[in-house]
Amino acid sequence: MRAKRPTRRLTAFASAGALVTATLIAGAVAAPSATADSRHGQNREARGAAIAAARASKAGINWQDCPADWGFEKPIQCGWVSVPLDYAHPYGKQIKLAVDRIGNTGTKAERQGALVYNPGGPGGSGMRFPRRVTTKNPLWVNTSKAYDFVGFDPRGVGHSAPISCIDPQEFVKAPKADPVPDSEADKRVQRKLAAAYADGCAKRSGKAMLAQMTTPNTARDLDVIRAALGEKKLNYLGVSYGTYLGAVYGTLFPGHVRRMVVDSVVNPAKENIWYQANLEQDIAFEGRWKDWEDWVAKNDAAFHLGDTRAKVQDQWLKLRATAKKSPLGGVVGPAELISFFQSAPYYDSSWVPVATAFSKYVAGDTQALVDAAAPDMSDTVGNIASENGNAVYTAVECADAKWPTSWSKWDKDNTKLHKSYPFMTWANAWMNLPCATWPVKQQTPVNVKTGKGLPAVLIVQSTRDAATPYPGAVELHKRFKGSRLIIENGAGSHGVTGLVNPCINTRVDSYLLTGKTDAADVTCTPHATPTP
Repeated sequence: MRAKRPTRRLTAFASAGALVTATLIAGAVAAPSATADSRHGQNREARGAAIAAARASKAGINWQDCPADWGFEKPIQCGWVSVPLDYAHPYGKQIKLAVDRIGNTGTKAERQGALVYNPGGPGGSGMRFPRRVTTKNPLWVNTSKAYDFVGFDPRGVGHSAPISCIDPQEFVKAPKADPVPDSEADKRVQRKLAAAYADGCAKRSGKAMLAQMTTPNTARDLDVIRAALGEKKLNYLGVSYGTYLGAVYGTLFPGHVRRMVVDSVVNPAKENIWYQANLEQDIAFEGRWKDWEDWVAKNDAAFHLGDTRAKVQDQWLKLRATAKKSPLGGVVGPAELISFFQSAPYYDSSWVPVATAFSKYVAGDTQALVDAAAPDMSDTVGNIASENGNAVYTAVECADAKWPTSWSKWDKDNTKLHKSYPFMTWANAWMNLPCATWPVKQQTPVNVKTGKGLPAVLIVQSTRDAATPYPGAVELHKRFKGSRLIIENGAGSHGVTGLVNPCINTRVDSYLLTGKTDAADVTCTPHATPTP
């Protein structure tokens, strides 16, 4: 469910009161069918989270200039927050989470606290968030006057006890096998690769770490970060998977939320996490892929790929067949093409560059497409980050919920789905198949719901989003009572708050600055589509 591989100065509170509150919250979110042992485990983790938060509140964060190789310029500062690896054992092994910040640009009187960001994934780093201020991003000028912008690497990501499942250079090496199988033998090869990947995660990262790579633990980490920042309550912006992290946080810590914006929403229903979510994603990607093809056809004068969707699709199938027979430049086969082209259904900002590279290929310039789609084997730092992001994605989704272990179910579901939705189905299946043989215990997802003290949450969603389909926003809206839903109707770019659409931008600003929402849900017209 992640975006393309292609994301505190707490006022001291009474420890006893925090423990009682945390225990009650944990009990409230326990599944109705939970055993006494599982409820006891949740209570222990709730107590551990309260202990860790109280400890972090006292310790604070020692802010310093960021290490030079992290790439964050002054006045951005970096620091560390220690959290328990296992919240059931808060005095046991600790891991350090990397955090960064930039102070609010307004006056001391204008400051409302820290705004903490998660970009999704799972596996995305939020550390670039303060750069929205240093680069003077116009969409965030008003909000940055009132808030410190705070980013962090979630557990397992980047600088925060990073995990790994395979050698990074091996991970990016191309060409890879065509994800669409031609035979049962092809499927057996992919199944073997998936099982080996799961085994590699255990060997390279350790089962003890993998067992704690869950969304509830990341939500607990988020509360410890809140405490370390000195914030009594959390102001939060989550995009994509970050919306699910926010939903889980809001369920576990409803009284700790001040403002929360969730943008491009994961369906939080327990039965949707995560196997079903990925099947639904395949359907939505097909729809958004067709939207892009329609746009390319409309702009045939610029791209010369055909003046109908059918003609553009025919060019795609020809390209795919050619690359399957003989990988472009020796390195770009169908797998690499899908990885590159899927950025178009994800983001409108990719529409022009993807169509341009495609157009150049059809016109005879193969190198342009190779340069765009092939991995850069010399970029060792980038390849390490790419492998790490994929490892965290896999670890969190596999540990968050129980996955089918029967290959026949995977085969039946994806074979059926591929017939009508071929663009992403098999590629997505193989990416998630390690969860079928995951080497550590898989959890039961949190029952996301409204708890005592949860304020109005602002939900932002486009109706044609491929990565996080629209029904997910509706589901969260139902579960978070008093929330407000802003819809960008007819649009589908992933991450709506990063786009220029005054109907949305002004409402996000207003909510973060005043806490106020419209009296009713809002439907906005879509932002402008790209111009070639």
